[in-house]
Amino acid sequence: MRKAFICPTKYVQGQNELLNLGYFVKNFGASALLVAGENTAKRVSSQLQKTAKKYGVTFVDTYFCGECTDAEIARLERLAKAKKCGCVVGLGGGKAIDTAKCVANGGPLIIAPTVAATDAPTSHSAVIYNEDGSFNRYAFFQKSPDVVLVDVSVIAKAPVRFLVSGMGDALSTYFEARATAASFSAVNAGLPCGALDKKAEPAVSTKTALALAELCYETLMEDAAKAKLACEKGVVTPALENIVEANILLSGLGFESGGLAAAHAVQDGLTVLPETHDYYHGEKVAFGLLVQLVMENADEIDTVLSFCEDIGLPVCLEDIGVTEISEKDLMKVAKKACDKDETIHSMPFPVTPEMVADAILAADALGRDYKGLDDEDWDDEDWDDEEDEDDE
Repeated sequence: MRKAFICPTKYVQGQNELLNLGYFVKNFGASALLVAGENTAKRVSSQLQKTAKKYGVTFVDTYFCGECTDAEIARLERLAKAKKCGCVVGLGGGKAIDTAKCVANGGPLIIAPTVAATDAPTSHSAVIYNEDGSFNRYAFFQKSPDVVLVDVSVIAKAPVRFLVSGMGDALSTYFEARATAASFSAVNAGLPCGALDKKAEPAVSTKTALALAELCYETLMEDAAKAKLACEKGVVTPALENIVEANILLSGLGFESGGLAAAHAVQDGLTVLPETHDYYHGEKVAFGLLVQLVMENADEIDTVLSFCEDIGLPVCLEDIGVTEISEKDLMKVAKKACDKDETIHSMPFPVTPEMVADAILAADALGRDYKGLDDEDWDDEDWDDEEDEDDE
């Protein structure tokens, strides 16, 4: 049986690490295309100026638009070529990072996350969206980033919601890897040219990947609450460092070499609802995980519900902006989650849109019940009327 594992060439995490960015850029040339939103670049402008001066490199600003779309990727590719940049630096959150991967397209790439909101930094894949913010497709590249440089000092100063969202993304890692292993489904690590490359020989996950995914879950259970408090105060503690490592490294290696399943597919499906667009990827993944656990009738669902509620992750549709959903929209979500190339088909049993729709409603009901929210109850008189009609 063919197995595969993939990871970045180098991962460095610590305080004030952005001051070392120029050292890694210089390994590839004198200039780097900086894929970063304007506000993000301004927040760390002092560190960028210092490292550029110290190592004699130049950062080419891109004024990233904030969305990883085909049009934005093409614009930045032209800019990188015109400026003859030696490498690409993805600075910021998941969408800037994924855009940088697409622009580099397997070439020299440095990732410097300023938030621990997703597990995107370590992977050789990216999520591309449509102009309206809905999910378009996954993209895959020949290799993982050359360097992942994580400055915990910067992450500690970011809004705590980013860290919590990253915990939501990381929370699904073990459960999706477990499902993928049980079904012997192919993982991204074995498909260096992409999941849609029909010539590539598929590979399944390794024991290493599943162990890292499980360690990710254990770290969240142990340090999440303490890390959240540290981030709220803007300070670096061992617990925060552990959660940053879980959100970025353990989850990144765990999902890519361990596999994705229903949780991320449901997240992709939820993007068809405009009201969810103001919510972060990890927040929607957390609800997607509850949907997956309902489908599995998993023993851990109460533990996950409790964790999500305690840490501030969504447990029902209302928590991701969906106050009501029609049967038509529900099936749109479910059908999108069940697209033929979606990761939901890594579940160890066949999945249909109808199953997903039912699981979404059941997960929503469980979450609402856990939060103590009132749902509409059946009117006993209505049932009495039906019984009367049946008797007639």
